[in-house]
Amino acid sequence: MTLDGHLEHARKVADAILYEGYLLYPYHKAAQKNQVRFQFGVLMPRGYDLIDPHESGDSQTECLLECADDAEIRVLVRFLHLQRRTVQGVSPETGDLHDVGTLYLDGSEYTSFDEAAEREQRITMGVAALLAGDSSVEFHIGAGTAAEDVTNGRGLLAGRLVREWNALDGTIRLHAERVAGPYQALKLRLRVENTTAPPDGLSGRDDGLAHALIAAHSLIAVPGGTFLSMTDPPEWAAAEVAACRNEGTWPVLAGPRGCTDLMLSSPVILYDHPEIAAESAGDLYDATEIDEILTLRTLTLTDAEKRQARATDSRAADLIDRLDDMPPEMLERMHGAIRYLRSAPAGANVAPGPGSGAGPAAGDLAGQAEMADGPGNGNGWAAPDITARPSVPWWDPGADASVSPETDHVVIEGVRVARNSRLVMQPGSRRADAQDLFLAGREAIVEAVLSDVDGHVHLAVTPVDDPAADLHRTHGRFLYFAPDEVKPLPGPAAPETAGTTDAGG
Repeated sequence: MTLDGHLEHARKVADAILYEGYLLYPYHKAAQKNQVRFQFGVLMPRGYDLIDPHESGDSQTECLLECADDAEIRVLVRFLHLQRRTVQGVSPETGDLHDVGTLYLDGSEYTSFDEAAEREQRITMGVAALLAGDSSVEFHIGAGTAAEDVTNGRGLLAGRLVREWNALDGTIRLHAERVAGPYQALKLRLRVENTTAPPDGLSGRDDGLAHALIAAHSLIAVPGGTFLSMTDPPEWAAAEVAACRNEGTWPVLAGPRGCTDLMLSSPVILYDHPEIAAESAGDLYDATEIDEILTLRTLTLTDAEKRQARATDSRAADLIDRLDDMPPEMLERMHGAIRYLRSAPAGANVAPGPGSGAGPAAGDLAGQAEMADGPGNGNGWAAPDITARPSVPWWDPGADASVSPETDHVVIEGVRVARNSRLVMQPGSRRADAQDLFLAGREAIVEAVLSDVDGHVHLAVTPVDDPAADLHRTHGRFLYFAPDEVKPLPGPAAPETAGTTDAGG
């Protein structure tokens, strides 16, 4: 496959990122969850840090690749640009147009709503020129207004859709340097900065979004080059990869498996070579994970809610129409897909159990992705054949007397950890998601020690400073960490129990 083919392949995943905070479920005006949209990759304008210092106006990507000095670096920065749509109707008395909240016409609904337009910026630079000095490109998108007439079945003017958007300014910066060592890999830095200075003051997030780069992400291609995995780098590059600083981004290898000349810098955490699910019947704008849930959730919308959602965006209308007409066999195709079972080549060993020190680690994103390939390629660990009914039903924990989450314990760093033990949460960088990272360094109390059907141990914990801790306990809602993601705190030893697991003491 050519680089253009790789790019087209990666765009499918990039589109899911681009629209996840915009079309998910899909949204409609009356839904409460629509009041907070555009959560991912939002680069705010200058001055917004005075309102919220945690939502930045810049992002930074650093990655490593192997390429010659005569190679070419191509960067594609993509984002959404907010535009406000106002609906106008024709006055029956005067025939003049005036603003209305909603216009109903021939069974369709037109609603005032915040839309989004796709924007792209491209840069191409030679490696030699970039090694000689940094490069920066400024871009400007002017403010504008567009009008679209709405006519009735007789072709007469019934209303108008007026779209308005603010100007955007930004800068894309590139820096490259050769790293020390015999391989002379290239360290590439890409910064995307929103330099927009709103003419009026900002009073809240809605004002900031009108001048923001939304769902901003980048695709970086180097024809003939080889990007190194940032989640599973070769040993010789591990230290340099660890030293890379990525702010608001998560760079992963993109394109089909085996593609090495393309990197996707995403505002959400992904694994290398992310894929749209093969069972996906079409764009649901979260197609890498939960298509069935999104489909079922969309099908539960009332007719009025579907009409409202159709009125928000043509993409939402297409999505609803497609799901309304989905045949049962297509829905069944999304249900129950299993990706971790695979055939084994002759002489291959069955996956070793926990603690053996071999095979992909539980938190190894690249290892998980490798095992998700599907059968028949002969890579990774093989799943054992299932030939007999288990003596204890794995789906009924109460029937297995060998485990007791409330009394079992695990030994971590020589410390017995059980229910009521205190510890510090230290989410692993290779396994944690963005929400877990907010918990780093906070103290928690252990609620239960759990073992899954694969023999892995998980700790159910509650942060000690969580004001809703009692409510979460009532509903059995806890945070879950592996033993190597926590640090025991000194204190009274947990009581002796029958169930014991050594997790690296």
